[in-house]
Amino acid sequence: RRRRRRRRRRRRRGERARGTMGDASFANVAQIQGQEDAHEMVIDGLWDFYSQTMLPLEEATRFDVFNTSTITEGEMRAPPIVLLVGPYSAGKTSFIRYLVGRDFPGQRIGPEPTTDKFVAVMHGPEDRIVPGNALTVAPMSPFGGLKYFGNGFLTRFEGSIMNNDVLKRITLVDTPGILSGEKQRLGRDYDFSSVISWFAERADLIIVMFDAHKLDVSDELRNVLQTLRPQQDKMRILLNKADSIDGQQLMRVYGALMWSLGKVLGTPEVCRVYTGSFWDGPLRNQENAKLLIKEKESLLAELSELSDRAVLRRINELVKRARAVKVHAFIIHYLRKQMPYLIGKGDKQMKLINRLDREFVACARRYGLALGDFPPVEKYQQALMEIKDISKFPRLDKSLVAEMDRVFSHDIPKLLDRARYYAADQAPV
Repeated sequence: RRRRRRRRRRRRRGERARGTMGDASFANVAQIQGQEDAHEMVIDGLWDFYSQTMLPLEEATRFDVFNTSTITEGEMRAPPIVLLVGPYSAGKTSFIRYLVGRDFPGQRIGPEPTTDKFVAVMHGPEDRIVPGNALTVAPMSPFGGLKYFGNGFLTRFEGSIMNNDVLKRITLVDTPGILSGEKQRLGRDYDFSSVISWFAERADLIIVMFDAHKLDVSDELRNVLQTLRPQQDKMRILLNKADSIDGQQLMRVYGALMWSLGKVLGTPEVCRVYTGSFWDGPLRNQENAKLLIKEKESLLAELSELSDRAVLRRINELVKRARAVKVHAFIIHYLRKQMPYLIGKGDKQMKLINRLDREFVACARRYGLALGDFPPVEKYQQALMEIKDISKFPRLDKSLVAEMDRVFSHDIPKLLDRARYYAADQAPV
């Protein structure tokens, strides 16, 4: 495995050098190679840790039933993912076209709801469309976990492959416009909120887009924002088409948007809000031109920095998942110990489920866990209802938990130091 990784690193290093030597000096190319090889070294270490330590604990406690599916190697090694969410006709597809600089395969833009699929705009050797079923089983695909949502979703998912330099560093995911009322639920053969949650957990940045002329937060949009709430640190709000209103109107619209988001997200501090107009034409209203240009530059700068922060983001997400896995393992261990050996298992399990909030408190006290790491009670109750007998879970191997804690406290920091020194050695003097 180490030899394969070394060969793969050398091959990629040669491809990067051939692709960038004409545009940059040798010193710059060497520095870029050193940084990217250091990143790959950290990713190798993270994947070994996940596959050898975390994954056995997830499988033993059926973590995928209570949370999202297991992480694949393709997800771990994929470029940063940017998820675009928002009402229909907010400009999500136009935003992608603006970033890549031209039309992409399968693009549809209009004032009516046009994007009726999840579209992953990715880098590839030639422009083409890949159906969802094929994309999920492709080697090293970051979307392999979506196969668990079934054909009802996969027929509404596709990959738009482009030979584009921007897509070498990020992958953009366009989503169907969120409608209001029954329109959102009718005709969907999959759980929209669950799919959004899957993408949100794996995304490096989530952009929730609003049209400056349509700020209504429908019930379905409210549900989606509640789904995204655990990923609030990755959320950014984009008030699009802001060049179509004057300064006074923009101030009022901005205030109304902040008030609505504060109510929905339930936090006094709302995530970063950008204002801008992302399309090919000139700004319609020049009154706010300087502000909109600065806001656009700030957002583009954050997008360009995603690939540089990809390793830290992977570590952060893996730590969050490890904390969730640890808490889940101790919850199952605690509930399993409360079950009787022979008679009355069904009644006892229902009592435990009905008073799960109190069981969470007792579990946290017994094993010294933070209540803030525990999952939502209602969601966990629904998952437990699908388990026929909690006592059938295997006994918790606490050595796996101890090894997971040791890796995060000792091995991961050492891995980061090694990567930092490796990048410094590769950089020109």
